[in-house]
This record gives sequence, C-alpha cells and structure tokens, in this order.
Amino acid sequence: MSAPFEKQWTAAPEDIDELGHVNNAVWVTWIQDMATSHWQALAAPEHIAAYFWVVTRHEVDYRGNVKAGEPVTGRTWVDGAPRGARFDRRVDFLNADGKLIVSAKSTWAIIDRATGRILRVPQDVAANFV
Repeated sequence: MSAPFEKQWTAAPEDIDELGHVNNAVWVTWIQDMATSHWQALAAPEHIAAYFWVVTRHEVDYRGNVKAGEPVTGRTWVDGAPRGARFDRRVDFLNADGKLIVSAKSTWAIIDRATGRILRVPQDVAANFV
C-alpha cells in the first residue's frame, strides 16, 4: 500500500444540514473528491489522459459530527490490489482532535477514455497506488 493521501477541508455554512452538522451528501462528495485528487496527484499524465474512474459502490460509517467552521482531514488509500477492472479505496475523515468521524470504503472501476469501456486495471496504472 502506498502512503495515505491527505486533504483538508473546513466545513462551510452551505455544507451544514438542519441538524447543524455536515450533511451526509457532502461527505460523499468529499469522498469522491479525495479519490479524484489522489488520482490526479499520483497517476502518470499519460494515464490521466487515457483513463478515468467511476464509483460503483460507497459504504459509509458516520461516527461523529463536524459543524460549520470546523476543520476536517481526509486520508485515502487503495485497499489492496485491483480485481479485474475494480479496486477498493478507503477514506477516513478526522476532526481537529484526530478522532475518526467518518470512514468509507468505495469501489471504483477504470474506464478507457478512447472507447468508453471498462477494462482491467493495467499493472503500470496500479503501481503508484498499491
């Protein structure tokens, strides 16, 4: 496994739901943003040009809350080797105290930009992430 990729957010007023904390839909948006940012940061330019990823599944465990103005640190990594066209990604979000507040497992599939078709994850694509 490669080192976790990190990204920080501060919960904005528009991220907050009627309960006074970050809305669950916002967490899913942040999960997707973590994955795409990780891809953009580590993938070779020719791989970014040739492929893109689509999510096939999200499993999210909500263990805590974040309110407007509070910082969040996201950490993501690829959880094991690819299986055919797919691999699993973990995303954890920690509050300012370092407490795990949201944890997710997402499954992503790779698509060939030229054909629009799913394909097996090439070894050279996976190499930077596992």
